[in-house]
Amino acid sequence: MSDYVDLRIAGNDLVLDPSNQPLLIDDRASIAQDIAHMIRDSGLLVTLVAERDPLRQRDCLQQLELKVEADERLVPGTVRILPQALGVYLVTATTVKFGDVKVTM
Repeated sequence: MSDYVDLRIAGNDLVLDPSNQPLLIDDRASIAQDIAHMIRDSGLLVTLVAERDPLRQRDCLQQLELKVEADERLVPGTVRILPQALGVYLVTATTVKFGDVKVTM
């Protein structure tokens, strides 16, 4: 049985199966989705992408890492946010029970 169950969200909308029932996700996928939504809802990602000063960018990244690390389902000190391309960031962390998660923002 799953510890965490959530509704699958894609494109700011519920994902439905062929019979129009919401799809469920669990455990690691649920945690990854929660991380992505927390980052988006914080507004810090928009600030990070808009910021041109490298010191303020690092500050914004640190704020995001601290917000993500506050999730009790993650191992403290394992959160990393790495730039992948212009305006694209990879968030990695280790969960307490389910191994590594990766989220691209």
